[in-house]
Amino acid sequence: MVFRHARRLAAVALVALCSAASANSAPSWPVSPSRLTLDTPYGNLNIATSEYVYESRLRIGDDDVQPPIRGILNITYAFSMPKAQIALVSVNSGNNGCPVSYRWIVLEKSGYTVSPEFGSCSEHIKVSAKGRLFTLQTPSQNRDKIDIYTFDGKTIKRRTAPYR
Repeated sequence: MVFRHARRLAAVALVALCSAASANSAPSWPVSPSRLTLDTPYGNLNIATSEYVYESRLRIGDDDVQPPIRGILNITYAFSMPKAQIALVSVNSGNNGCPVSYRWIVLEKSGYTVSPEFGSCSEHIKVSAKGRLFTLQTPSQNRDKIDIYTFDGKTIKRRTAPYR
């Protein structure tokens, strides 16, 4: 009889603990997709892997992009526009202080452009597109905030907002 009450009490305590933890937890972040190639009408964006961990290279066809992008690379998101393909690439260069940064790659008939590095050093991201504006949200290094990066195909802007 005592064992049955102890079990019931333990179950009630576990439910209460889990409820409190979920009420106070930060928002959940989806797992980012990962691919090594992206075929586009403007060329094949691909990652040339290497047996050395941080030496993979981002390429279009057989040519390295300029400026060179190296590290542990993933093509995480890709968007099709009427006259361009836009891809988000995650870059892990082995820097323990800031393990992950991001770059937008815009492929067009006339060539390609590479955005400057950006991000808040986190692999947790949410990415969306509305028209020609691409948005990446990620936890801020400033606790209890979220960094929101927008890209219009040319310029990256950053703002910080509280978690919602």
